[in-house]
Amino acid sequence: MARYIFITGGVVSSLGKGLASAALGALLQARGFSVRLRKLDPYLNVDPGTMSPFEHGEVFVTDDGAETDLDLGHYERFTGVAARKTDSVSSGRIYSNVLEKERRGDYLGRTIQVIPHVTNEIKDFLHIGDDEVDFMLCEIGGTVGDIEGLPFFEAIRQFAQEKPRGQCIFMHLTLLPYLAASGELKTKPTQHSVKELRSIGIAPDVLVCRSEHPIPEREREKIGLFCNVRKEAVIAAYDLKSIYEAPLAYHHEGLDQAVLDAFGISPAPRPNLTRWLDVQDRIHNTDGEVNIAIVGKYVQLEDAYKSIKEALTHGGMANRVRVNVDWVNAETFDREDAAPHLEGFHAILVPGGFGERGTEGKIKAAQFARERNIPYLGICLGLQLAVFEAARNVAGVAKAGSEEFDHEAGVMRFEPVVYHLKEWVQGNHKVERKSTDDKGGTMRLGAYTASLAEGSKVAEIYGTTTIEERHRHRYEVDIKYRKQLETCGLHFSGMSPDGRLPEIVEWDDHPWFVGVQFHPELKSKPFAPHPLFADFVRAAVDASRLV
Repeated sequence: MARYIFITGGVVSSLGKGLASAALGALLQARGFSVRLRKLDPYLNVDPGTMSPFEHGEVFVTDDGAETDLDLGHYERFTGVAARKTDSVSSGRIYSNVLEKERRGDYLGRTIQVIPHVTNEIKDFLHIGDDEVDFMLCEIGGTVGDIEGLPFFEAIRQFAQEKPRGQCIFMHLTLLPYLAASGELKTKPTQHSVKELRSIGIAPDVLVCRSEHPIPEREREKIGLFCNVRKEAVIAAYDLKSIYEAPLAYHHEGLDQAVLDAFGISPAPRPNLTRWLDVQDRIHNTDGEVNIAIVGKYVQLEDAYKSIKEALTHGGMANRVRVNVDWVNAETFDREDAAPHLEGFHAILVPGGFGERGTEGKIKAAQFARERNIPYLGICLGLQLAVFEAARNVAGVAKAGSEEFDHEAGVMRFEPVVYHLKEWVQGNHKVERKSTDDKGGTMRLGAYTASLAEGSKVAEIYGTTTIEERHRHRYEVDIKYRKQLETCGLHFSGMSPDGRLPEIVEWDDHPWFVGVQFHPELKSKPFAPHPLFADFVRAAVDASRLV
């Protein structure tokens, strides 16, 4: 039966609970334990799938088709454990489940209340798979004291009470602000945060304190005394140059040992940190650098492209180069020449997105990369726009466009080279969708198999002709244009097994130009860079040597 670690946060948001959880999971793995990480989010959306990237950042997609919080990306990247639908839940999902049960009559006419019905639903979720791993790490989103999070805090309090003693511990992240005027780290916000936590029946076993300055021994003792935590369990979390330094930094501070001590696991297995020492070496000991432009429409919030940025970093590690990313707003050259904005980059990446805004700039970026022989990687919409560019400028389909954009405008303006996907095969059954369906959870989501053409660039990169990648889209390139485009040199080098859905395109006469309908960034890890990103960065290195 799994031991549970509940990770909460206080004082302010964005302290790095997800990163701390992921790093702790990696450290427990390094000591030989199996782990699974989960996220409990207090918002009332059923999932983040319909949220704007400006609201929530990236939506991370699992193999089994769940749209989840971006922290699950951290969990996967640090532990290599593939997330599942059962690793992410929101208040919206919990309340939906409770109300569905009430409508079915499952509660036998009883009055439905937060306690026990909502809290029981949360506890049922926590129990899923607890016989599969040694440690279950559960992060509670938000900050202690937020009204939205109270049912979750009450549920984990009850859960820990119901488990045998020593089966659950609580780890709390806080902030130690530094007052420059007095030259002091202030512990009072941490004390108040712990007081708030204890007022709802939860006593932290481990405190992780974010600080921009070293925490003196005297301050650790003070925090331990006033928060009723052992001094050794007061862990400093300092700012790092790279998030991939976190496992070694937390180990140096004694986080994994403090957690094992709280569970009474003694003697603790010695950690094997070889993987993370190699990752740190590849980050800091590079043989050069490349400049890559991400031409997007949500560039004001880098978290909207979190996995892409990290996958490029992993590609840099694979090639021992530093990847300098520049965020280029596609809207800035919707109606002007792209060259002044894109000259000087060694490679161009066009990521996914929804809606027409900024698409003309992205099309120009694909054209610039094609004509200048600059390495190009198009992801999801980035593939579709590369197809538009080829259709318009090479194949003679002057009004090539998407049903998505015509749907927004309410008039037919384009020849629909990309259409709304109405049906596809998932496993052994057919999925059907209508444009009038609800937006949430109705896209082509999760892992699907693709067949690669023998002798293609992507088959060479992957080293196989059968791959499985994660998808998140509801529009597809129409294969009726395939012959016309391939005659011009745009090769459909990856297809769904039934041959109906294009998965990958590549230009035959280009040094490196690949568009993919799926999201390869979601499966990349620092110790296992995704082959597409590793080879894309390699191509950027080659391009940099030609400058």
